[in-house]
Amino acid sequence: MTTTGPTTDLLTLAPQTGTGFLLRTGQQLTVVDPTGGQVSDLYCFAAQDHDERLSSGRTIDYANSIYVTTGHTLYSNRSRPMLTIVEDTCGRHDFLLTPCSQDTFDLLYPEFEGAYHPSCLENLTSGLAQFGVVADQVGTTLNIFMNVWPEPGGELHIDPPTSVAGDRLVFRAEMDLHVGLTACSAEKSNGGVCKPIAYRVDDAD
Repeated sequence: MTTTGPTTDLLTLAPQTGTGFLLRTGQQLTVVDPTGGQVSDLYCFAAQDHDERLSSGRTIDYANSIYVTTGHTLYSNRSRPMLTIVEDTCGRHDFLLTPCSQDTFDLLYPEFEGAYHPSCLENLTSGLAQFGVVADQVGTTLNIFMNVWPEPGGELHIDPPTSVAGDRLVFRAEMDLHVGLTACSAEKSNGGVCKPIAYRVDDAD
């Protein structure tokens, strides 16, 4: 599923699926949690050069915070702005953890070891394959609506998302981007049940 122009209606990602699309400079991407309590992984590349990609580390450095919200800019590994958050009705997102993968389920969740499980890495790679992206190019995602918090000693906790039905995160593209987006596949990240994610791409006013 690819969106390259203005849309009037939200598109829906079924639980544990993903997509990829071109987001042009100045366009806005709106990501919506339609039912509440669902994470969406986002990763992007500069459309003209996939060696330039979203950087969690650069973004956290420049924001001086592990949490991003309205007014924050998401930077590339070359310290160039990629996305600006223009609206955030939830206020809690994660930029520390990598997208879930088959290895995640094999290593961290014994109940899934050896059994196939849909994953955000697989879904991001599938969505971005149309642009020539492979799995090894996908780094730490912005995990929209994911509720991760640290202990003083550094231990991380994953609690159910605080998002409620209709919460949204809106970005403005600062360069042409190839974007991958998912409805997260990890049950633990989503309060035990994986649900849909909706999104829309709008042209600049």
